[in-house]
Amino acid sequence: MAARASSKTSESSDKVSVICRALRRAIIEQALEPGAKLPEDALGERFGVSRTIARHALGQLAAEGLVELRRNRIAVVATPSWQEARDAFDIRIELERLVVRQLAGKLTKAQIAELNAHVDAEDRARGGTDAVSIRLATEFHILLAHMTNSPILVRYISEVAYRCCLTLSLYSRPHSSECAINEHRAIIAALAKGDAAKVMELMHHHLDSVANRALVAPTPQRGRDLLDILAPYADEVTSDRVVKLSKIARRG
Repeated sequence: MAARASSKTSESSDKVSVICRALRRAIIEQALEPGAKLPEDALGERFGVSRTIARHALGQLAAEGLVELRRNRIAVVATPSWQEARDAFDIRIELERLVVRQLAGKLTKAQIAELNAHVDAEDRARGGTDAVSIRLATEFHILLAHMTNSPILVRYISEVAYRCCLTLSLYSRPHSSECAINEHRAIIAALAKGDAAKVMELMHHHLDSVANRALVAPTPQRGRDLLDILAPYADEVTSDRVVKLSKIARRG
């Protein structure tokens, strides 16, 4: 009985994670705009889950600052004010200075190779949309946080980085992927060299430049159907899950 209850709880948690991943990516890639409504019934239909599970996912994203929960169980993509956006970047700068200070001179060759491979992926995406470039640039910083092996830093960096992504979709000029790539490569070089003071300075300058390039003017909203917007994201996370489950089955 206890095993069955535990299995059911795990399955519900897994479904919540699937919805969170899809919505988070749709927000980061600016498919879902600030202010877009996220009805529980529509999410349930899109992901094949109950409204209760959809509600739990929205609650988790609200805790991350990506979703606002309003009266009568209405959820919308968050719309940060200009000052909130600036504050998020200021907090992020201090947190990420701490990350690179911890990592300077301590990365393995494999970790440095992983960081360089990620920046290579950013470079290959330069001809695509700004939204994908912004997502990859954000994931570079989250990857650095994971390399500290500090759960609390991973959590706070992830949350504030996602909030900054939301800012980029609301207050932005065209994303400068070339600047981001060059600055990321300089950060990796300083980390490998073990120059803590230099890499902290580079990170501060990099994120401050991103904020200054971004916080300019609101972008016009497009207005599209929620189910159509989420279709590719729901399909993608579902296919990822199928691949992972098949790998687990083969190991068993």
